Amino acid sequence: MYGTHGIRGYIMFLQKVTFRPEHYPANDGYPFGIRLFHDTGEVALNSPVTFFVGENGSGKSTLLKAIARRCGIHIWDEPERGRCVKNPLADELYRYIDVHWEGEPVPGAFFASELFHHFATNVDDWASVSPGILKYYGDRSLLTQSHGQYHMSYFRNRYNRRGIYLLDEPENALSPATQLQFLDLVLDYAAAGHAQFIIATHSPILLAMPDARILSFDGPRVSTVSYQDTSHYKIYRLILNDDGDYFSKRSVP
Repeated sequence: MYGTHGIRGYIMFLQKVTFRPEHYPANDGYPFGIRLFHDTGEVALNSPVTFFVGENGSGKSTLLKAIARRCGIHIWDEPERGRCVKNPLADELYRYIDVHWEGEPVPGAFFASELFHHFATNVDDWASVSPGILKYYGDRSLLTQSHGQYHMSYFRNRYNRRGIYLLDEPENALSPATQLQFLDLVLDYAAAGHAQFIIATHSPILLAMPDARILSFDGPRVSTVSYQDTSHYKIYRLILNDDGDYFSKRSVP
């Protein structure tokens, strides 16, 4: 059960990320107009599990994707549709950061729930030609399971291999009980010493993970924050401690 073992002291593959704002192609617009990408300097990754937290638009998912690209990890984007306005710099941050490894780089994977269906569809297509590929995903088609079930099937069968794993809001399809199962899984794999996780999340359940490091994107710089000082914890505590009266006290316009 979660909390019965810790991850403190385990080796991290990726030690830190540094920014090179002097080389940015622009100082405004997305993502180079986000001030903390100018003022942070570096982000230390000194725990096998690091959480990125912050309000929508704070830059946490942007940096997560940039780290993945800089590490050579493929992002399974869906085929791009036509857009009336396209930002040519939207995915360029990775060119202006450096990643610092402890020893040789390791392989890894990037997960985002909004992109995962495209990946699962590809796995089904591959399995129609080579059925043996399903052994890497629990011996079942991912698409024959519920949204949350096939996410968990992927997590169990992918993260048992040596590597660095970046996840963008993995809680989206998971019930509270399943989030606890996911938390247990991450703790087990991190404690086994073969996996490092960087996770962007809004879940106070995941953020409660023992020994994990939480980095906040809500200030002028990326900085460490305690679990109890996250807005996620404070808001959920406010609502749950109020015995349901929170909403009755809100003014209705």
